[in-house]
Order: sequence, then C-alpha cells, then structure tokens
Amino acid sequence: MSSHVSKVNVSKTNAARILDQLGISYEIRTYEVDPNDLTAISVAKKIEMPIEQVYKTLLSRLHSGEYVFAVVPGDAELDLKKLAAAAGEKKAELASLKDVEPLTGYIRGGVTVMGAKKAFRAFADETLELWDRISVSAGQRGMQLLMSPADYLRASGAEVVDLTKAPVQ
Repeated sequence: MSSHVSKVNVSKTNAARILDQLGISYEIRTYEVDPNDLTAISVAKKIEMPIEQVYKTLLSRLHSGEYVFAVVPGDAELDLKKLAAAAGEKKAELASLKDVEPLTGYIRGGVTVMGAKKAFRAFADETLELWDRISVSAGQRGMQLLMSPADYLRASGAEVVDLTKAPVQ
C-alpha cells in the first residue's frame, strides 16, 4: 500500500487522488505560503529539500498555439529553444500569467501536470532522473508531493529531455 505522510491534516488534491488511483507511493509536505515569495527556492527551504530536487511546472505556449508543460529544477532556468525543439516546434514562450489558471485550473505557485484541466503534453528536464525523490506541486500553494522520478513520469506522462539553460560561469 502507499504511505501518505503529512505534517498537518490536509485535504487531498486532484494530483494526490491521481497518484492514489495509480497506486503510487508519495508523501505530502505542507508549508506556510508567502504570496510575495512563491519561488522554488523558498519552497525548498520550507520543505527542507535541496533546491535541485524541487521541480517547478511552467506552462508554455508553442509557436503553433499549443500549450505544453515544462518541468524544471527550482534552481534552473527553462531554455525555451530546447523546449520548442523537444516539442517539434520553432518557438516557445512562457504562457501569460492570466492564461495559466483558465487553462490549467491551477494558480501560480500551485501548477502541476497531474489533474490539470486539460491534458497538455509535458516535458521534464533530464536532471529529474538523477534523484531518488523529487518534489512537485500538489496542485495548490502550500503543498508539495514527494515521490520517485519514475513514479512522477508514470503519473504525468512527461517526456524526459534537456530543458535547462547552462549555468552562467
């Protein structure tokens, strides 16, 4: 059976329900939300995980008009050229913040691939496979889901590709 550990009594999100249906083991970690600081760095500190294992989910719009998810480490920057190439397109741009909630059903700081309003294609950065456990948003601010990368890929259907910009030396 899957084990669900939580610091406080929380209601399950759609993403957690999807993991339950798939029989995927995960841990919910909750944290205090600061609406003025929704950065992955802040979340990583609050849930006591290394920033490179805390993944942020970004909604992007391809040249064709198709929307896709890009899942990248919290300490990295999405390379839009790499995302476009992975999706077989010329160009990609981050989706407008005003479009994120109507398209996904999630608000900034709470976006996740699982349980989104529409099943957009998803691409996860290849670094994801370096870790035993990763953390992604549970679909609401203040909640993260911790699980194995393989389980995340099974639940999200994400394709593993190189998505990040090289660190500036």
